[in-house]
Amino acid sequence: MKFKISRSIFFKTLSHLQGIVDKKNTLPILANILIEAKNNDLILSSTDMDISIIEKISCNVLEDGATTINSQILYDIVRKIDDNSEIEIISNDGKLLTLRSEGSRFSLACLPKEDYPIIEKDNTGVDIVLNSKILLKLIDKTKFAISNEETRYFLNGLYFNVTNDGSSNIVTLVGTDGHRLAKFSHQIDEKIDQVSGVIIPKKTIFELSKLLSEEDSDVKISISSNKIIFKIADIIFISKLIDGSFPDYKRVIPNDNKNILKISRDKLLSAVDRVSTIANEKSPVIKFKLLENILNLNTVNNESSTASEDLEINYDGDEIEIGFNSKYIMDIINNLDDYEISINLKDNTSPIIAKENSNTNLVYVLMPMRV
Repeated sequence: MKFKISRSIFFKTLSHLQGIVDKKNTLPILANILIEAKNNDLILSSTDMDISIIEKISCNVLEDGATTINSQILYDIVRKIDDNSEIEIISNDGKLLTLRSEGSRFSLACLPKEDYPIIEKDNTGVDIVLNSKILLKLIDKTKFAISNEETRYFLNGLYFNVTNDGSSNIVTLVGTDGHRLAKFSHQIDEKIDQVSGVIIPKKTIFELSKLLSEEDSDVKISISSNKIIFKIADIIFISKLIDGSFPDYKRVIPNDNKNILKISRDKLLSAVDRVSTIANEKSPVIKFKLLENILNLNTVNNESSTASEDLEINYDGDEIEIGFNSKYIMDIINNLDDYEISINLKDNTSPIIAKENSNTNLVYVLMPMRV
């Protein structure tokens, strides 16, 4: 195998693969990436047996061949080479790989391509096409609510489903950790089969976000009962799905929160940020006290330090005093974009809904904390 390639192109692809490689090194071969050179194309693959990525790039292939090389070492070498350089890679027997660039030369041990796991690229299921920017927005607005609690593994990802309302299809992503819930939907006009609901793992979601942020094109999504495949330009991104039952999120979203607070997003965010300076892990609660046209924010930490701030608002609902985890309320406000946002409340013990007027498909639910 022998090929020449631009450092910038090669490094971009390696950065895509690097996040997938198995960092635990349970099998030595999983610390490697597979490099295949054929017909002036370079195909690079990496897998941790749950998530796989295959990317094809054009380059000057002087001799066909394939081998596997330690991903971290190759990534670090290429990262330190000048961005405008050309890289030449040679592997004569698959056991040793030589990398040259300007005055630098590296000889690296390889493992044979025959030892590398076969990555299944085929999937029998439902196919959906979404623009990369739309899919990225759906993910970005919901991924913060994914749970990190491993005992509730079915919450360690985003719930993805497609429903039909008669004239169009609705793609919905939902994330929740049991304390907060984020739901975002998007309407697709073309006719597709319904997807009853699958759970996409957290690692998949975050690696997919990186890939989508670099693209503005259609993404073909293929979903089966245990696997999901994303085809993004010249990248095939494959992931197993979480085998579990996601909670019925519709039952969690309140429909009788009659007390509506409308407030400037920036004003509320700044005030919460200031008051939360006093909050800490042992005392994370910020109290919202709603009076007629006044919102008081206050907190007391475990060292008896206090913070309080009054905001003039347009509110004529019930008097309510309710507490929230300061980080959770900040996350929600940060993910709303409108100048004015709405917070719908019922009483001091029921979950709230946070929304923006310009996008009724985006809904956040937050459970209160005891005050």
